[in-house]
Amino acid sequence: MSLHAQQFFTEHLTLPFTESTIVGNTYYATPLPNSLLRLRIDFSRTIREREYDGLRLAVVHPEKGDVDAVVLTFDEHDTFTRRDAAHEVQPGYSGYARILDLRHHNRQPPWSGADVSGLRAAIEQYTQVWFPGAWTTTARSRPAAGTARNIPTAQAGPTGTRTR
Repeated sequence: MSLHAQQFFTEHLTLPFTESTIVGNTYYATPLPNSLLRLRIDFSRTIREREYDGLRLAVVHPEKGDVDAVVLTFDEHDTFTRRDAAHEVQPGYSGYARILDLRHHNRQPPWSGADVSGLRAAIEQYTQVWFPGAWTTTARSRPAAGTARNIPTAQAGPTGTRTR
C-alpha cells in the first residue's frame, strides 16, 4: 500500500499555496511567485521506524539548500489530544501524539481524529516570516502553542543607537 501523505496535506492541512506538489510524503510549495525560496514540509521522524512526532518545515534555496528549518511537534500543538485521550494513551508511551505508520491498509488513516488547527496556525506564522503576504487565507484557528510571541524590547543603553 502506498503512502497517503497527499491526503494529509490536501484534506487535513489544506494549505493555501497554489504552486505546490506532493512527492512521496513531502509537500513542496512556491509561496511567492518569482522567488527562489521554496517551502518544504516533511513528517518529522522519531528514532523508531515508521513513527512520526510532528512536521518539519524548511525554507529551501536551490543552490544553498536549507536556509532555515523548524520542527512543529504534534504534542506541542495538541494535534492528537482528543484521539489519545479516547484511547487512554498516556504521555511518554509509544504512540502518544504520534503517527505510527503513514500507510493504512483498508482502515482509517493514522491521523484520523487529528486537530490540525494548531499546526496550521504555526505553519501560517512561519510562512509569514519567510514569505510575507504569501498566506492567502486566514487560518480559522486558535493561536499555535509553542510558537513565537511578541516580546517587549529593552530601551537602548549607552552602547545602543538612538535616532533623533
